[in-house]
Amino acid sequence: MHERKFRDPVHDYIPVSQKLCQFIDTPHFQRMKRIKQLGTSYWVFPGGSHNRFEHCLGVAHLARLMASTLRTRQPKLGITDRDIDCVEIAGLCHDLGHGPWSHVWDSIFIPLAQKLTPRPNIPLNWKHEDASEMMLDDLMATQNITGVGDDEVKFIKGLIAGDHSRTPHEKRFLFDIVANKRNGLDVDKLDYIARDSHQVGIGKNVWWTRLLATARVIDDQICYNVKDSYNVLSVFAARFNLHKLVYSHKTAKAIEYMLIDALLAAEPHMKIAERINDPKQFMHLTDSIMEEIERSTQPELQHSRDIMARITRRDLYRTVDYRLFRWGLKGKLYQWFTPDTIAAAAKEVPGVDPDRIAKLRAEDILVDVSSMHHGMGDKNPLDRVKFWSKQKPNESHHAGSLVSSTVTPKEYGEVLLRIYTRNPSFYGIVQAGYRRVLDRFSEENVLDTDVPVTPLEGPSSALTPPATEAANTPRGSFADLFIFGEDEPSGSSLSRKGSSGIIAGSDPSTPKPTTQETRTKRTFGRVASAQNPFSSVPLNSTAPTPLPKSEGRSRKRGGDDMNHGSPPPKRIAS
Repeated sequence: MHERKFRDPVHDYIPVSQKLCQFIDTPHFQRMKRIKQLGTSYWVFPGGSHNRFEHCLGVAHLARLMASTLRTRQPKLGITDRDIDCVEIAGLCHDLGHGPWSHVWDSIFIPLAQKLTPRPNIPLNWKHEDASEMMLDDLMATQNITGVGDDEVKFIKGLIAGDHSRTPHEKRFLFDIVANKRNGLDVDKLDYIARDSHQVGIGKNVWWTRLLATARVIDDQICYNVKDSYNVLSVFAARFNLHKLVYSHKTAKAIEYMLIDALLAAEPHMKIAERINDPKQFMHLTDSIMEEIERSTQPELQHSRDIMARITRRDLYRTVDYRLFRWGLKGKLYQWFTPDTIAAAAKEVPGVDPDRIAKLRAEDILVDVSSMHHGMGDKNPLDRVKFWSKQKPNESHHAGSLVSSTVTPKEYGEVLLRIYTRNPSFYGIVQAGYRRVLDRFSEENVLDTDVPVTPLEGPSSALTPPATEAANTPRGSFADLFIFGEDEPSGSSLSRKGSSGIIAGSDPSTPKPTTQETRTKRTFGRVASAQNPFSSVPLNSTAPTPLPKSEGRSRKRGGDDMNHGSPPPKRIAS
């Protein structure tokens, strides 16, 4: 059968069979050339311009490699050509249902649109996998696809969902290749980690070829060589790093919310959300929807056009403040930190112009709660992966202590709280209000049983820190970025310009603290010499104490001492 090859920056040449080309050469699949893989992160990382199209090609390629390798290594598994074809097609079609800017669509826009205008024909928990199945059904019904019957389509849908119960007669381990619900280690993850890292310039951080080459099926589960346990951990660590550095970048998040606001403003007139149930309309639902808004002349879309113009001018929603929290406090963050509570607290700040504070509305404030983890929430995903050894290749077990403790984090998930304002002129007021809520939250939850801390020191209450400080003003230690950071040294007012904060300095709208106000230490509990709860490296690692000068001069020169105590070199007469 005729075969085509695609030149790929990650996998080199990808061979594609004629059967797979039937799916590629359809408007359903070609549509993914117009959907950015990284969504709004492209505005921050110009190299991240790749689309869902090439990612799906890569997943299909790895899916075939995995299934073919398992068949070669273990012929008794009975893997057939049909199995390999279905796994490959599932990898190719798993993202057919992604909307504009990928996860921005199903994670934020659709839930908000449903909340504003409930629609009975759109489920509250709608996700892009639902649309992927819808688009696959329409593709099969409208395109001239041969060699793939109804049973195969049902099988492919189950593989996309990672749901073996849909076709229980099929081989269980095949459902772990594209969408692994056991432990999250699948070829979808391997491709997007390698591809996204390559495109944004992080570099290669996962040896996926090694993992595919050593995979074995034991007890109907895909297992890996125990010598690759660290490599497996690196996959989950790379996922965490991408979420932390790229997907949840503060500027990408600001643009994300601006796009959502533009879409929500246009929704009553364009009925965008209603298109997700119609494959014919969904076919044209891509990133180009914003160009459609920008080209429009309808007065009803003026507000949406204004928001898009702000993005073009880089007049973005401003990051007010941020803080990391332990995973156990995630639910309480949604209760405590809302636009209403922050706006109400801001009105209590002394010394603020009452006319200005009266103009502040809850709608001027955005609260973003981002969960970042290694793939299984606050659990160690490595505990769910099984391995085999050279001595016992037919027995599976967990890695246990074989993975070095110096590279395993103490906690596997964290929650990042960020506060934005739609109106930058309210930056200082919103920051002061947020920090008042933060003080109350800390007093209420510092002894939370989910968050073990050392005994408190200092006063039992704390005043709001000066609102003239920027979100990234250092406070003596990196530990203060965490909810239970160390006490703040008085008089600390350092400022810096970084990628995750605002330049320190006075804002015209920032309320000035009165002379009666005094700085007090925060009562978040000391962790000065403890481990960073989200890292295996100590927060305040102590540098080796340098040798006294007198001692250094008295030492004799040795093989490893370099020039300690060496006499000055003699001058050679010319």
